[in-house]
Amino acid sequence: MSGTGKSTVVGELRRRGYTAYDADEDGFSEPRSEGAWGWQVDKIRDLFARCQSHLLFFAGCSDEQALFDFDLKVLLTAPEPLMRERLRTRQTNQYGRDEGEMERILADLRQVEPLLRQTADLVVETTQPVGEVADRILQRTARLPEPESG
Repeated sequence: MSGTGKSTVVGELRRRGYTAYDADEDGFSEPRSEGAWGWQVDKIRDLFARCQSHLLFFAGCSDEQALFDFDLKVLLTAPEPLMRERLRTRQTNQYGRDEGEMERILADLRQVEPLLRQTADLVVETTQPVGEVADRILQRTARLPEPESG
């Protein structure tokens, strides 16, 4: 969901030297009808094909995520009051400041997040410092098998 800290975690992973992308901020999302956003599936497939030989983090939330077989699905979550505050004050983009957008995000929090929890391999509440969030994710990725060399 918007406001859970995806962009912040991507920034922390990049700071540590990992390859990490944010679907919205890195140009992998585009507007859809009725104010929704969706992923540009072909661009993402190309990115994944180019990065098969190393660890790649890709942050985002879209209906199209069901088209991809991720090695690890991490759900970042935050309490509603914190999400509201983050959306009102964030500097990276304006999405969520408009009352209609805010309500759409909060509706997704109530309706979509429970579905995402069911398929998540790891759920991390982002009320803790971003370094600790990144540490939890990296600890879990250390258990992934190494990619086959080809």
